[in-house]
Amino acid sequence: MLDSLELTAAGTARPIVQYGERVLDEACAEVTEFGSDLEQLIGDMFASMYAARGVGLAANQIGVGLRVFVMDSPDDEVERVVGHVVNPVLEPHTGERILVDHDEGCLSVRGPRAEVSRLRDAAVTGFDYTGAPIRIEGHGIAGRCLQHEMDHLDGKLYLSRLTVKQRNAVLEEFEALRAAEAEGGTVAGAEGMDLAGDPSPGAAGVDESQAS
Repeated sequence: MLDSLELTAAGTARPIVQYGERVLDEACAEVTEFGSDLEQLIGDMFASMYAARGVGLAANQIGVGLRVFVMDSPDDEVERVVGHVVNPVLEPHTGERILVDHDEGCLSVRGPRAEVSRLRDAAVTGFDYTGAPIRIEGHGIAGRCLQHEMDHLDGKLYLSRLTVKQRNAVLEEFEALRAAEAEGGTVAGAEGMDLAGDPSPGAAGVDESQAS
């Protein structure tokens, strides 16, 4: 059995599903079996996230429609929040509701970014890959990441939070970049939901106060 930090370096990167694939538009199913297959999935999700230089990744972004996400994100109150959550539930916000506008991108809409308003602070409860209860909270970028990944598990992209004008601009840029890439070019700045400071596996340990 691997601990949380070992999981971040245990997997194999898989391709990231891109906008237009049905799996991204469907709410993910609850995980009902905890064991080696789930452990491998989470390891592969960390590997995929690091390879794509993201700070968070939901299972449906690698084509698996299960309610699981991983993250390795800077945080405003601790150095980093690193962990995974199975069957996460977003906690109702009970404190001061501070909304922050910030540029946001997505590994499944590679390239463009747009300003999205989200709560600064967020917390989720759920389970780790063994079935043990877990809670993660995030502040600033980490709080945004938690909300972003929860949207994914509900079959929503950050595009749904944009105005029609913003969404059309993002999709126009996305399609142009895909066309250029298909012709042999590269997608500059194609990182997803805010770039991790150090995308190497295990760049930072799990902050136990946030992932208890």
